[in-house]
Parts: sequence; C-alpha cells; structure tokens
Amino acid sequence: MVRHICMFTMKEENKEKNIAAFLERAESLKELEMIKKFQVVRNAENTPASNYDVALIFDFESTETLDAYQKSPQHAAFGEFVYTVRVDRACIDYEF
Repeated sequence: MVRHICMFTMKEENKEKNIAAFLERAESLKELEMIKKFQVVRNAENTPASNYDVALIFDFESTETLDAYQKSPQHAAFGEFVYTVRVDRACIDYEF
C-alpha cells in the first residue's frame, strides 16, 4: 500500500472561501475507485499559523495506482483549481 499525503497553505486573499471550495472540490475525487482510503482534512483551530491549512490523505494499492490517480482527468481539474488558490505545497508518498 502507498499513502499519499499532500498539504497546502492557501493564499490569504479569500482564504476561508478558498478553503471551503477546496474541501468541496476534493470530495469529487472520492468517486475514483483507485483511492482505497480517502481523507480530506483542515488544520484545527488555535494551532500554529505556520501549519498547512488543508491536506489530502489517500491510500493506494501501489505506486502504479497512485500514478493512474495523478494522471486522471479529475485530479488534473482539481490540481488546476488548487494551483490558483495555494501558496505552498508539501507532499510525501510512502509504502506501508
């Protein structure tokens, strides 16, 4: 299994609106069968401002299915949106 964790810091302009849109649009990825476990999370209130704002935590059967996800039209569309509202991104993929 491969766990894919991708975290984002959102732009300050329209931050709350963009976080809400991120969370809503991320739900569309849930329909992708290659995702075995699906979590979309938001940073907890009253935590350090240096924390990332939102994260995707997805599990895949293999690096091949992760690659298929990353090449999917749904991921491409979501990624295009995210690029317009984020200032920073960090990602890790690990086997477990």
